[in-house]
Amino acid sequence: MSIEVVNESGITIDEAQIVSVARYALDAMKVSPAAELAITAVGLDAMEELHVRWMDEPGPTDVMAFPMDSLTEDTRRPDAPDLGPALLGDVVLCPAFAREQARKAGQTLADELHLLTVHGILHLLGYDHLEPDDEREMFALQNRLLKAWREDRARERARDAQKRSDDRLLGAAGFEDEPGR
Repeated sequence: MSIEVVNESGITIDEAQIVSVARYALDAMKVSPAAELAITAVGLDAMEELHVRWMDEPGPTDVMAFPMDSLTEDTRRPDAPDLGPALLGDVVLCPAFAREQARKAGQTLADELHLLTVHGILHLLGYDHLEPDDEREMFALQNRLLKAWREDRARERARDAQKRSDDRLLGAAGFEDEPGR
């Protein structure tokens, strides 16, 4: 799966974490590994232009999604040949807009961008929140995905910390770290 992040916003974002949460969500949603996703962070003016052009709504917004191909395993015949790379779509984030939302929600800009990345991906996969039932379904799924990703990251950090501690202890005891360990 190819995920490309381009930051044109002028605001520093952790692109690796955006890729991580996007990959986690796409894997959890069983999106084909042949899919390609583009995530672009833009400034307020660029987002306003997109919002007006595609949604006919004034002002900037936090995230927009532009779906292309449908590549979930459930939409293909089991005997279909493997697909080559195909574009799932584009997610456009606006960190400047998201920063204010994050402040109001009492969370970091990074947390807000992770949420918006998952939100945008769910839109690419056909979820929306126009009707109350659809909104409940989409937001519950979004929250489950984010929670699971955060828990996975916490376990990863704990494993890394334990390995560093073990390596220090082994080094202090005179044992060298074995290649490939």
